[in-house]
Amino acid sequence: MTSGGGSGACGGTSVPAVGRRVVLTTVSSDAHTWNLVFLALLLEEHGHTVVNLGPCVPDEVVVQACRRIEPDVLVVSTVNGHGCIDGVRLIERIRAEIGGVPAVIGGKLTTMGESGHERTAQLLDAGFDSVFLDASDLDGLTRFLDSADALTSVGA
Repeated sequence: MTSGGGSGACGGTSVPAVGRRVVLTTVSSDAHTWNLVFLALLLEEHGHTVVNLGPCVPDEVVVQACRRIEPDVLVVSTVNGHGCIDGVRLIERIRAEIGGVPAVIGGKLTTMGESGHERTAQLLDAGFDSVFLDASDLDGLTRFLDSADALTSVGA
């Protein structure tokens, strides 16, 4: 799914001055699609151009897509509870092979019943620029994407 633009009409959202090029994916073990469709629509509504890689995306495909598309940000969504394990592996590969593309992860990060706060530091240390613990932090994600400072300071 690729598209862009958005009027901000839904829910009275404001559109950022400059839309971002977003690569949206889930971790390789996550077969869920509803989260990706929802996020793509939300991000497009906020004026971003989204390339949705779909579910169960191998790490290599994410790396290749980031090389080809040169996104302003990589958004990783997960709902199967393996976000921490798969996310660490993915971001370490992204950082080793591509470098400083801004990257965020969010959703259900573990299967252990933890709140996710225990894993936030691990994901940040591995290379993610921000971690969003569940669907209730969609405002945090959109604020991150709308902030020029958040995206230009990455890798500095």
